[in-house]
Amino acid sequence: MKTIEVDEELYRYIASNTRHIGESASDILRRLLKIEPVVAHHLLPTAQPQIGEPQKEVVKAEPELLLGQGIEQMLKGEELKSQESAIDRFMHILSVLYQENPTAFAQANDIKGRKRIYFADDEAALLASGNTTKPKAIAGSPYWVITNTNTGRKRNIVAQLMAAMGYAHGLIERVSHSI
Repeated sequence: MKTIEVDEELYRYIASNTRHIGESASDILRRLLKIEPVVAHHLLPTAQPQIGEPQKEVVKAEPELLLGQGIEQMLKGEELKSQESAIDRFMHILSVLYQENPTAFAQANDIKGRKRIYFADDEAALLASGNTTKPKAIAGSPYWVITNTNTGRKRNIVAQLMAAMGYAHGLIERVSHSI
């Protein structure tokens, strides 16, 4: 297996086209490029890095493309289903998203409404952004989120965050509808 470097945008595109858990980067690219599996492998040219070209992220092996494995387990498990309210399900999903990829979860800071912010590093920042935000700490993370939104807005917040983190559209829909 060779290692290639790709920029962040390309990496997310590849990861968002994952069809099933365990699908390798090679399998995804072969499908997208309509290249026959393994048999035609020897026909592919060797990618050579360009001198002076910025290199942002390395695609090393399949585990990085297993984005969503923890989320899939959450959807199949009983813990999410046992949450009694939309707020509890919302908070549980955010916690699992953080646990699965804390670095990418930082994208949450870019998700905002017209007048208020949705995520912050502390409760005070959320309280200052609106009258009745009802901030709650996201379990296992340094983040806080507002909870005084309707279920549709909670679904939208999760969908925006998951898209920014590079999750596949189908998975985003399934998770959003589980709130």
